[in-house]
Amino acid sequence: MPAMAYISLWAAALSLFAALLHWAYRWSHPKANGQLPPGSLGIPLLGETLQFFAPNPSNDLSEFVKKRVKKYGSIFKTSIVGRSVVVSADPDMNYFVFQQEGKLFESWYPDTFTEIFGRDNVGSLHGFMYKYLKTLVLRLYGQENLKAVLLAETDAACRGSLAAWAAQPSVELKEGLSTMIFELTVKKLIGYEPSKSSESLRKNFVAFIRGLISFPVNIPGTAYHECMEGRKNAMKVLKSMMKERMADPNRKCEDFFDHVIQELRREKPLLTETIALDLMFVLLFASFETTALALTMGVKLLTDNPKVVDALREEHDAIVRNRKDPDAPVTWAEYRSMKFTNQVIMEMVRLANIVPGIFRKALQDVEIKGYTIPAGWGIMVCPPAVHLNPDIYEDPLAFNPWRWQDKPEITGGTKHFMAFGGGLRFCVGTDLSRVLMATFIHTLVIKYSWRTVKGGNVVRTPGLSFPDGFHIQLAPRS
Repeated sequence: MPAMAYISLWAAALSLFAALLHWAYRWSHPKANGQLPPGSLGIPLLGETLQFFAPNPSNDLSEFVKKRVKKYGSIFKTSIVGRSVVVSADPDMNYFVFQQEGKLFESWYPDTFTEIFGRDNVGSLHGFMYKYLKTLVLRLYGQENLKAVLLAETDAACRGSLAAWAAQPSVELKEGLSTMIFELTVKKLIGYEPSKSSESLRKNFVAFIRGLISFPVNIPGTAYHECMEGRKNAMKVLKSMMKERMADPNRKCEDFFDHVIQELRREKPLLTETIALDLMFVLLFASFETTALALTMGVKLLTDNPKVVDALREEHDAIVRNRKDPDAPVTWAEYRSMKFTNQVIMEMVRLANIVPGIFRKALQDVEIKGYTIPAGWGIMVCPPAVHLNPDIYEDPLAFNPWRWQDKPEITGGTKHFMAFGGGLRFCVGTDLSRVLMATFIHTLVIKYSWRTVKGGNVVRTPGLSFPDGFHIQLAPRS
């Protein structure tokens, strides 16, 4: 090869290398109209995604967040699945972000999450459309329907399931609770009775859940691929149901899906079929999985803390003694009287930390705490960092329901408690979740004793899971 050709080749290679170095430098040193929070954006494109998804076999704060808070402080920058993100473990900043919904920030999730839940899912909608959907969902999950219908149905479901489990040598609690809650909610949402059909649908959601918070590689054999296949199969069922119901103008309103269909049939509907389907998908998932996980974690905590079980039995035995019929279902007045139970539930969800991060996006450059969050950057509010902060909760890893004694009842998200979200997007299913947990605890402690058979180990990746299950044996209380 002539000398000039070699020189040209080397010049091209050096130019490419220089361009790559410049690109890598710009990746790690992004421009901002102010001072960015400290932290690292990691490897170009990949960022710190691998560290974020690294398993943590502990109930403590993830090593990903813990190490960076120690090194950089309670506000730091990182990059996850290709997006620049500011992580906040700061209660004041968290509160500010939630209060500025629709002004400085809007609900946002990384593209991989959006692919999983659907591009028109309720978490990705804003303004009037989000408020409209929230009002629609509250027809089902609001206190009026809880008092009139859902309390009795959750109580009956808990009684029936616990009795069935007590007749077995053991039960894997997370699986049992997921089945119980799914069968309860799937009937209210889409009219499915417990059957092979509902079991098939639930298996699709189980596949979806396994890869929900996993490294986003969509190739066969990965958890993420299994998750996407689970979503696809579940959506086929929902689309088929929608087509069938839309073709029947005389169908009566029997479940929540029928109410959604009615909205679609309006002369000028606000909903689209895509939004309606994504809404039903998210509701089916959220209605059972989060509560089942929190309650499984809760029973594990009770198992390890018999003093709390004794205090619960004292409260619930008193409720039973005051009834004319000891086997009568729980009433709304009884539910509202369960003060210590409410403390236990608050402590359960604080320690369960089902949601490892709540995402928002900056709509413009935002100045806060001496830092600039550039427009378009993501913000991850980190509830576990607040719930496990020793400056807020003394001995934060201890299961201590008495820490909530004489505290005002929390009906929304606060600076120091955000297990159910915060701001305008405080979870609409919070009241149902609390009712379900309370009715389950009621029947469990008054009628049964239990012991661990095997499992119960916790792993966070960063979502909560029980890789070995949590198998318990129930027996009639002596």
